[in-house]
Amino acid sequence: MKKDKDGFGQAIWTYFNKKEAFEIVERDDDYIGLSGGAKEYFAEFKDWTGWEKQAIKFAKGKVLDIGCGAGRVGLYLQQKGFDVTGIDNSPLAITVCKKRGLKKAIEMPIEKISKFKQYSFDTIIMFGNNFGLFGNFKKAKQLLKTLCEITSPDALIIAESRDPHKIDDPVHLAYHKHNIKRGRMAGQVKIRIRFRNYIGNWFEYLLVSKKEMEQILNGTGWEIKRYIDSGNPTYIAIIKKSK
Repeated sequence: MKKDKDGFGQAIWTYFNKKEAFEIVERDDDYIGLSGGAKEYFAEFKDWTGWEKQAIKFAKGKVLDIGCGAGRVGLYLQQKGFDVTGIDNSPLAITVCKKRGLKKAIEMPIEKISKFKQYSFDTIIMFGNNFGLFGNFKKAKQLLKTLCEITSPDALIIAESRDPHKIDDPVHLAYHKHNIKRGRMAGQVKIRIRFRNYIGNWFEYLLVSKKEMEQILNGTGWEIKRYIDSGNPTYIAIIKKSK
């Protein structure tokens, strides 16, 4: 990704340089949303959500943090002695990760994970609703099969998502209905990130219910081990290799 298209990374870089930064999320139905702020990508462990603190206890062995942002998860695990690799499609996010001390930070979109060798990792982290980076049903299945190949036999995926069917905002519900009419999943959104005069490329982002997640996992070599609920539509799935 070119830096002039890296709205997400520009926000992270701005906050890293001690200035407030809030990126805008633009959806393809012209809906505009404001993020919670780039500071969320820098949160220390004490400021994590309760469900994240609970889920991270399942991390083991060599870790791949997909969509690592500013490196908050990777740096925490690295400090705990884990061998962590962080990947992100944002070049500026990776620059910030390196400057903050993450030893292995690679500019790489999720679509390129097949570049890793077989059995490279024991844990895959997808915090921050990053199950959404799978994009759509078909692509998710393909990438999950790839994750199965590059992970050890007893590996885990720790993935956060948000159930779109538990949202009652009429604007979002109308968008879900429109998606279904187009043959898409309800929570299959098309968005881009904007920050100041930086406008990112459009990309698909997938929000799923637990049932939908299980349908996606079927036949990929993965299955649900357990869920960690948040008390709101967000949840984390602990996903293990199928027997």
